[in-house]
Amino acid sequence: MTLEELQKKAASGEKLAILTCYDASFATLCERAGIDALLVGDSLGMVLQGAKDTLGVTMQDMCYHTHCVARGAHTTPIIADLPYGSDRSPEEALRHAHELIAAGADMVKLEGNKTDVVSHLVAYGIPVCGHLGFTPQSVHELGGYKVQGRDPAGARQILKDAAELQLAGVSMLVLEMVPASLARQVTEIIEIPTIGIGAGPDCDGQVLVLQDMLGIYPGKTPRFARNFLSGSMSVQEALTAYVHAVKHHLFPTGEHSF
Repeated sequence: MTLEELQKKAASGEKLAILTCYDASFATLCERAGIDALLVGDSLGMVLQGAKDTLGVTMQDMCYHTHCVARGAHTTPIIADLPYGSDRSPEEALRHAHELIAAGADMVKLEGNKTDVVSHLVAYGIPVCGHLGFTPQSVHELGGYKVQGRDPAGARQILKDAAELQLAGVSMLVLEMVPASLARQVTEIIEIPTIGIGAGPDCDGQVLVLQDMLGIYPGKTPRFARNFLSGSMSVQEALTAYVHAVKHHLFPTGEHSF
């Protein structure tokens, strides 16, 4: 599947089911279940490395895990995060994006309204996924793991940032931990697919951390997560159940939203 086909799916009204993934074994299982895209997230710092945040994840970490996922998924598009500090300038971001593409990524994801970086990457043929709302690499600046865009000024800023990122050339936009009503507004005003995580049911697709979806929580259960392994006979069955729930508008529901 190509990134263009993903966009066509979303445009036709089909929900996109995406999961994070960090290794070949799970990548193969996800592909068999019909996952639309895999995100090699810098969340691996917390999920795999046991860190308290994502800030210590390196380019070496990201390239290694992207390479592992690419070995397990042969037809599923792979999105890889540019880790903290790797996109401080357009030139630096381009160099690091090339490393992720060489490792097997089809698209890179960056956090925040970095339109200069986005336009530079796109000019050199690198597809980019944006990320607004709660951005984990800014956890200290945001004062912790908090829902973003609750107040009118914050909501206006996210709407503005989304429009500007689209204009700069992003192909997809992740909305994390924002009110469902705001996510719906963003989805209505931009033409590219929106992918929600804790952003309500009206985004064009959903993404969850794979371990969260399987009920493997290192700490408190995220409000926006659901344990699909509960009631399933196997991991493969849980993955298939996740895809079905997203495609048929059964997940997320109000209890998973803000």
